[in-house]
Amino acid sequence: MSGQSPPGGWSPRDPDTPPEPPGGPPAAGGGPGKQNKRNNQTNQTKQNKQSKRRRTGWRRLFPTWRMVLGSLLLLALLIGGALAAGYLLVDIPPANSAATAQSNLYLYADGSQLARDGEVNRVNVPLSQIPRGVQEAVLAAEDRDFYSERAVDPKAMVRAAWNTATGKGTQSGSTITQQYVKNYYLGQEQTLKRKAKEFFIAIKLGREKSKDYILEGYLNTSYFGRNAYGIQAASQAYYGKDVNRLTTAEGAYLATLLNSPSAFDVVSHPRGRDRAVARWNYVLDGMVKKKWMPATERAAARFPEPGKVRPAAGLSGQRGYLVEAVKDYITEQKILDDKTLAEGGYRITTTIDKRRQGEFVDAVKQQMGDKLDPAARPADRLVRAGGVSIDPATGKVVALYGGIDYTKQYVNNATRHDYQVASTFKPFVFASAVENDSRTQDGRRITPNTIYNGDNKRPVVGGRIRFSPENEGQVSYGPITVSTATDLSVNAVYAQMAVDVGGAKVKSTAIALGIPENTPNFDAGPAIALGTIQASVLDMTQAYATLADHGRRTPYTFLEQISKDGENLHLPDRTPTRAISREAADTTTSMLVSVVDNGTGTAALAAGHPAAGKTGTAELDRSAWFAAYTPDLVTVVAMMGQDPDTGTLQPLYGALGEARIGGGGYPARIWAAYTKAALEATDPVDFDLELQPGAAQPPPPVAPTTPQQPDGTGRPPSEQPTPPTGGQTQDGRTQGGRTDGGQGQGGRTNGGQGQGGQTNGGQTDGGQTQGGQTNGGQTNGGQTTAGQTTGGQTTGGQTTDGQTTGGDTTGGQTTGGETPGAITRNRRPSPDLLE
Repeated sequence: MSGQSPPGGWSPRDPDTPPEPPGGPPAAGGGPGKQNKRNNQTNQTKQNKQSKRRRTGWRRLFPTWRMVLGSLLLLALLIGGALAAGYLLVDIPPANSAATAQSNLYLYADGSQLARDGEVNRVNVPLSQIPRGVQEAVLAAEDRDFYSERAVDPKAMVRAAWNTATGKGTQSGSTITQQYVKNYYLGQEQTLKRKAKEFFIAIKLGREKSKDYILEGYLNTSYFGRNAYGIQAASQAYYGKDVNRLTTAEGAYLATLLNSPSAFDVVSHPRGRDRAVARWNYVLDGMVKKKWMPATERAAARFPEPGKVRPAAGLSGQRGYLVEAVKDYITEQKILDDKTLAEGGYRITTTIDKRRQGEFVDAVKQQMGDKLDPAARPADRLVRAGGVSIDPATGKVVALYGGIDYTKQYVNNATRHDYQVASTFKPFVFASAVENDSRTQDGRRITPNTIYNGDNKRPVVGGRIRFSPENEGQVSYGPITVSTATDLSVNAVYAQMAVDVGGAKVKSTAIALGIPENTPNFDAGPAIALGTIQASVLDMTQAYATLADHGRRTPYTFLEQISKDGENLHLPDRTPTRAISREAADTTTSMLVSVVDNGTGTAALAAGHPAAGKTGTAELDRSAWFAAYTPDLVTVVAMMGQDPDTGTLQPLYGALGEARIGGGGYPARIWAAYTKAALEATDPVDFDLELQPGAAQPPPPVAPTTPQQPDGTGRPPSEQPTPPTGGQTQDGRTQGGRTDGGQGQGGRTNGGQGQGGQTNGGQTDGGQTQGGQTNGGQTNGGQTTAGQTTGGQTTGGQTTDGQTTGGDTTGGQTTGGETPGAITRNRRPSPDLLE
């Protein structure tokens, strides 16, 4: 009932008062205060526990161990599910198109066909016909644990991916099973989709097929270079015999090629020989470690030289050289690797101008080729030629001459790296001097008008290495300007300049211009000025193109476009960069214009266009170079001597009926003929140059110095040893000789050509020397009369076409002593002593 009163003895209940605990009210002595205290303590304990469980501050940024464990379990389930699904969904496909690969189509810049690289060369053989040593060599090179490992190696794949991502080089990380799957069932493209398929197919293949079956398939589908697929085709291509006759050493070399087929072909790419031999040694050492080869047999092994390249008939003439150069460019620029490119099916449009290419071939044939007569002159068998032409504004290679015929001379003379570039390197030394504001040892700024000592075998000052370079023909020039030293290619001046600038700076400038840093013999010592490096014709053309474009470097290219199945491949970025200042490049060009106008390159004037260039003749005359450019076109031509049987580098003495071949001769004439034809439709264009301060000033007058013989002693004639009768000097060599009482007969000098004061129309005025004066020294048509010197009188001294007769000296008469080619200081040497 609502109105019923509570039972008696119950006190009214306050709704805010907490209920009494079970068992009745608190005992005596206790009270509400103590109970509340206990309750507060209990609540506080609960709150402390809860606060400990809650993650505060930085701990909230990290997941709990439960979350981590759960995530890992979920990830494992997902990966396991994906692997299971992949294994079930991916079937072993039929053989890919590479197993019966296509050809690549190469086009000229205008779209007309240049060449096809031929059909695939493949012959399958059973594993039983492949010698055990050859099989083991391949395993030692590619997969030493093949017979004991699984079909895939996840750890190797992760390691390879990491090395590739961190810039340690592209590595496959694939087992032989995976490589076979890639070769035979898939393709060489580097995509995640292809790698995933390769992974699952390899697992299935490893479960369904034997190891011998997989190894046999791998050996029959791998690419070995020279258009050879499979070990049998490779055996024929490199050693001219069937695979069952291969030695272990030969098999090890073929196994080496699997790593990089083009780079390790020591015949077509001599530059890679050291790396190829090192890889061959690695293979044999691996066989010893696996106990597949006795150590004694390993110690006796010698590198098996492969045979000559036998190119397809469709690559005859220049086509083979062009295709090879384009292939090298594609692989070196990492557009495609060897194996992917070898699959074929690519449409490759090159930068080669069909008209200019033909004109280059014609120029070499007309100026050199038609004049070779190996039957009459054995030295003509040694002659090789190479050339490259580049548009400096775009960097496009418009023409390339690799040799007489790719099917006859298989080494590309335009891209090889085994000949010294000689004095064509000298302009890089001067460009570096201007770029670095370099000075001589006594503090004078280096300009075209700076005076240097041009004496033969003059020791270089200021360098750490003792070096006394010989001038060409062992000619001494005395004080000479840098410009004149460039005209006459004086080694003594440029060796000293290289030290003044600093070898490291010279090398850095050359690299900036376009010379690869890994060029053979690229040493930064004073000899760098003499062109001891072995850069290719292509490399030199790139560097000279940088000079022609006012110091702006545009990387060269052979490609306009490359596509497959209608899709264009990405080509490397070739944004021009500033290699050296315009002032440094243009001042160098101004001196090279003088080389063509007044120096060793005058044959280039026949092109009919303003040109800047430099000649070069290598040590022992093994090569002769002419590197030159107009404002529109840069071309480098080289002649080389090589034994066609042994491949050794040989001097060109006696070739084409000449005592020696210099850069200013046949190479310059080829350059002029090609350039004239290539620029036939264009008007001559002058160079637009911005020179360094002081470069345009006329050179200061240089006082004539005492004539000096090529021996470099510097003593005047009266102090020279009396020349023996018949003493003959040719190119620095003295033969025979006899002295008769201080008197000889017929004192004659052949090749005495006067230069060394100022000559205008054949007349020399005011020749003055220390301690004596010469007046009225006049040269007309090579004749000097009334030459009088204070302190000693010369009468009747007549020079006609370089011949002096009746030379009478007060205080003693010297007659006899015939010295052909004797050159005096500050005089221009005869042409046969120039480059």
